[in-house]
Amino acid sequence: MKTYTVRKYQPDDYTIWNTLVTQSKNGTFLFHRDFMEYHQDRFEDFSLLVFDSQSKLTAIVPANIVENEVFSHQGLTYGGIVLKRNIGGHALKAILDAISQFLKNNSIRTFVVKSLPPFYSSIGNVGLDYFLFQSGAEIYRRDMNLMIDYSRPYQIHPSKVKQLKKFDGLDLVIREETSFKTFWEAVLIPRLEQRHKAKPVHTLAEIEKLKAFFPKKIRQFSIYEGRNILAGITIFEFDEGVKSQYGATTDRGADLRAMDYLFMHLIEMFKSEGKKFFDMGIVNENEGKFYNAGLLKQKEELGCCIYNQDYYKISL
Repeated sequence: MKTYTVRKYQPDDYTIWNTLVTQSKNGTFLFHRDFMEYHQDRFEDFSLLVFDSQSKLTAIVPANIVENEVFSHQGLTYGGIVLKRNIGGHALKAILDAISQFLKNNSIRTFVVKSLPPFYSSIGNVGLDYFLFQSGAEIYRRDMNLMIDYSRPYQIHPSKVKQLKKFDGLDLVIREETSFKTFWEAVLIPRLEQRHKAKPVHTLAEIEKLKAFFPKKIRQFSIYEGRNILAGITIFEFDEGVKSQYGATTDRGADLRAMDYLFMHLIEMFKSEGKKFFDMGIVNENEGKFYNAGLLKQKEELGCCIYNQDYYKISL
């Protein structure tokens, strides 16, 4: 079995880290250091690099540390181990063992791994779930992730299709916007405060900074009635598919069901562009113990199916 060495990420590793992300079998732009570090003040980074016996970078682990626990980065939607394209299952086993040993040597007691749904991998499931199971990892959380798999038939509920006819004759326009300001300030922030007493994960300044770093990956679509915004959806676009990162509506938009109209438009648009999936995110609360029944119903009626996203805990 090949041997691997592990060390912590340092700022000088910026280029080799990002190069591996672009050349990996399961990396996305969320793992690029420019994305990971927009909120570096909130997390203590503990990202890892794994090298083979020829000192070639083979894998990376986006991660942060809290006391003596290391997590698949808590500021990212997905995580796990990002691998070079030529890494097979046997090598992955050795890489996981090397990571576990490194963490033990650094007095880490627990390694929490947030799995990456297989849709995001360019070549399917990389096999990490099996080797985590084999190593004795415990599944301590399971979320329901709602996705449309464009390779399979999907059906939008007849009531939503019927609703489309009610938009005929209304002065509604869908726009892709270059600025997030109107959506953030007129829709997203007040809606989250009104409904959930919460704030967006990203501030307006942060999402605009990320858009500047990834102009083709982060996109904003909004629907207007005349000059008035009704709803908006912020899209993260990947090579294989897209994820709706934020979606919100005004009271007027809710009355018109403008969000459904916008979602149906985007579902068909990205299908026609050749994407493989449309990810609408999770519907769970309280670390997977509960789910939002209204969100689940809405996303299933838009054609989504449930795909589990598991969280593993390795006691070291």
